[in-house]
Amino acid sequence: MATSALELSAPPRRGPRTWWATVRAGFGAALGLVPHVLHHVGLIAGTALLTGALGNGVLYVVGLLLSIPLLRRLRSRFGTGWAPALGVVAFTALFALSAFVIGPRIGAADAPAPTPTTPSPSVTTPAEHDGHH
Repeated sequence: MATSALELSAPPRRGPRTWWATVRAGFGAALGLVPHVLHHVGLIAGTALLTGALGNGVLYVVGLLLSIPLLRRLRSRFGTGWAPALGVVAFTALFALSAFVIGPRIGAADAPAPTPTTPSPSVTTPAEHDGHH
């Protein structure tokens, strides 16, 4: 007797566990957006805290700390340390792409193009020459 795939699938979850999972997912999504909106903190605070290598380093560490629950779930689900290690590698690669490739290209679009300056030869007259000695 053949069993259909619908009979083998688990019924959809309902109840407090589903709501708690939804709340956690929403909270995780909101925390994922935090680095993208932190530039709105303010001119002084946002610029002082989030620019350069130090700002990128701080956001990287915060991102890793916030991903600890996900990494723990990956370890328990797959029963090996390789899954969370691959998660950290993926996070690092995407963070580096965002911070060092995409970010500077977006920032460069906002900056005015530098005007090339060509040095012009200066001509000094003998009277001016004596004046600056």
